[in-house]
Amino acid sequence: MRYSKSRQAREVSSAAALRRRPGQIVTLGFLATIAVGTLLLSLPVAAEGEPATLVEALFTATSATCVTGLIVTDTPVFWSAFGEAVIAVLIQIGGLGVMTLASLLGILLTRRLDLSSRLVAAASTRSVGLGDVRGVLTRVLKIAVLVEGACALVLTARFLIAYDMPFGAALWNGVFHAVSAYNNAGFALFSDSLIGFVGDPWVNLPISTAVILGGIGLPVIAEVLRALRARRRPRRWSVHTRITLWMTAVLLVGATLFFLVAEWDNPATMGPLGVGEKILAAFTQAVMPRTAGFNSLDTSQMHHETWLGTIILMFIGAGSAGTAGGIKVTTFAVLAVVIWSELRGEPDANAFDRRISHGTQRQALTVALLGIAIIVVPTLWITASTPNISVAEILFEVTSAFTTTGLSTGITADLAWFNQLLLVPLMFVGRLGPITLGTALALRNRQRLYRMPESAPIIG
Repeated sequence: MRYSKSRQAREVSSAAALRRRPGQIVTLGFLATIAVGTLLLSLPVAAEGEPATLVEALFTATSATCVTGLIVTDTPVFWSAFGEAVIAVLIQIGGLGVMTLASLLGILLTRRLDLSSRLVAAASTRSVGLGDVRGVLTRVLKIAVLVEGACALVLTARFLIAYDMPFGAALWNGVFHAVSAYNNAGFALFSDSLIGFVGDPWVNLPISTAVILGGIGLPVIAEVLRALRARRRPRRWSVHTRITLWMTAVLLVGATLFFLVAEWDNPATMGPLGVGEKILAAFTQAVMPRTAGFNSLDTSQMHHETWLGTIILMFIGAGSAGTAGGIKVTTFAVLAVVIWSELRGEPDANAFDRRISHGTQRQALTVALLGIAIIVVPTLWITASTPNISVAEILFEVTSAFTTTGLSTGITADLAWFNQLLLVPLMFVGRLGPITLGTALALRNRQRLYRMPESAPIIG
């Protein structure tokens, strides 16, 4: 009984602190992790040759903690085993921290709403209980260990058997890439990422599966597991879960077909591959813009229309409360439903027999438009200061940084140091911004005692 009371007291204290200053606590926690990572990566033991400069260490620490994957140095060549271990730990802390943070902020959100809104929110995200702080942490760790362990096991066996790696090297490569994949980081211990394994399903599919599971998010995974145990039909799943799963499936199939059509005859990417290898490569490339950052095809050699499609996929991202970035598939789906309802002249935006609240619609619009603005401004700045690099490449790189994807056309290391530093806060904002902004918008709902007279400016 004493243990139970003391545990409840700690949980109440933690929840109270989170309610008071959620944004500050989250920001300081991630900044502290980046600072420690920068310090460790600046040590001589972290590099194979000359120690990393402050910009190199800071950029890499931020990219790892924010699970982005953009690099200014060749990871397997520049960093030592110690440096690689630091990067892996930062990725794990950043990925699990984001999943835990998003889930706990969901709890905070349901507690701060009025009773009717709280019941709606609890029904929509019932995989996370109103007071289940300890349960959230436990589920995050269990799922991470299960997915990363399974992926690492398959990759280790494949590297050991098919590529004649020594056991130690195979194990380290398996573990590192499993951690990087599940946390949607995209860091690789091969200089060409996964290009050398473009036709190997035993490497691409485990990594892609870990990326998808990490990007779906804890609430969805937890609800699906409980539904399967209870044999509950998909119709009874929450709207959030159904939107996330449907959008995930649609984007994966659509993106796979897009990459097949766009790159089928490109001699620098898919052209030399067989039909089966092309399908595998297209699927892998369809998964990675969900903010994972691995690539089995040379991104710099892709057609410009492929870059544009990849930018759109990166901007959308994956599921909420997951390790992926972007504006999230739920945000995109809500906007799509709103547009479709408006085109049909319907007064309400409905999805899966439920009405999307006007507050949720406004939040989705705010997150999307702010995301566009955050991408456009740095793109204009870097374009003006780097005339020798095309706008398309710069837009790709900036979008990749903001959405914490990590895919690159290869220009990051060529940017001036001040432009590299510009991408650092962009990765940080892209990692924490959509989560904290969405929560802040929901918590700032105000009830007015009066309404202004209605007006209808001409649109279009």
